[in-house]
Amino acid sequence: MTDSLINRPLAAAASMLFAMLVIGVIDNFIAVIARDISLWQFQILRALMALPILALVALLGLSSMRAQRWHLVGLRSMAIAIGMLFYFGALAFVPIAQALAGLFTSPIFVLLITAVLLRQPIGPVRIFAVVLGFVGILLVLDPDWSALSWVTFLPVVGGFFYALGSVATRQWCATETTVSMLTGLMLCQMLVSVIALLVLSGLTLPVPDGTAGFLTRSWVWPATAALPWVLLQAVGSLIGVGFIIRAYQMADPTYVAIYEYSIFISAPFTAWLLFDQGIGWMQAVGIALIAAAGIVIAIRSA
Repeated sequence: MTDSLINRPLAAAASMLFAMLVIGVIDNFIAVIARDISLWQFQILRALMALPILALVALLGLSSMRAQRWHLVGLRSMAIAIGMLFYFGALAFVPIAQALAGLFTSPIFVLLITAVLLRQPIGPVRIFAVVLGFVGILLVLDPDWSALSWVTFLPVVGGFFYALGSVATRQWCATETTVSMLTGLMLCQMLVSVIALLVLSGLTLPVPDGTAGFLTRSWVWPATAALPWVLLQAVGSLIGVGFIIRAYQMADPTYVAIYEYSIFISAPFTAWLLFDQGIGWMQAVGIALIAAAGIVIAIRSA
C-alpha cells in the first residue's frame, strides 16, 4: 500500500492545491472569532462541531475513525495541534500573510529534521536554501526591529511543530485513514485547550477586549456572534486538513510542500478583498524568499 501512495504525485499536488484554496479563505476569519472568544474556546467548539461529522462519515462506511497505531497517530496529532495553536494565536495579532510566512517555514524545518534525525545528507544547495529562507523570515517578521515582540515569532514556532507533524505523517501514518488522523487532531486540540482553560481559571490575568484577549480570555457564553464563524472553520478545516493529510500520504513531504505555497495567493487575496488588509513590499520580498527556499528544497530533495 505504501508503494502505491508514493507513486501518486499528481493526485497529491491536486489535493494540496485544493486544501490551500479552502484554508486560505477560512483562516481569514480567525481574527473575527478572536474578537469574542478565546483560542481555547474556539478549538473546543470547533472540535465539538467537527467530531460528529467525522463520526457520520465513519458510520456511512466511507472511512474509519479507528487508527491502526493510536500512539503514533497521537504523537503526530499533538505536534500538529501545537503548531496550529501558535499559528491561530498569531492570526489574532498579525496580518495573515505574515502568520502564513512563519508557518510555511515548515519545509525548511522538514529539511533540518530530515538531516538531523533521519541522518540524510542535504548538500550545499539546500543549505543555501535554508539561509535564503532565514533571510525571508527576518524580512517578513518585521523590517522594523524596534517593533519586534514575542507575538511576532509565534508563527515560526508553529512552523517547526507543523514540520514535525508533516514528517510524522509520512514516516508513521502513511497507511492511516484521513478520518482517523482528523479525529486524533481534533481530540488533541480539545485536550490542549481544556488544560489551558483550567490553568487560566486559576490565574488572575488581565483580559483585554477584542482580539487582544484571544490568548488570555477564558470561556465566554453565549458566544452567538462567533458561532457561525466557528462552524465555517469546523467544516472548512475538515475539508482542508483532510486533503492536506491525503497529499502527504500520497507523496514525499518535500515534494508536496511546493504546492502549499499556493496559499500565499488565496489567503492574502481574501484578506485584501474582505478586510482591506495588505502587505508591504519588504514583506512581499520575504515571502518570495521563503517560497523560493521551500521550492528549492523540494526540488533538490526529490
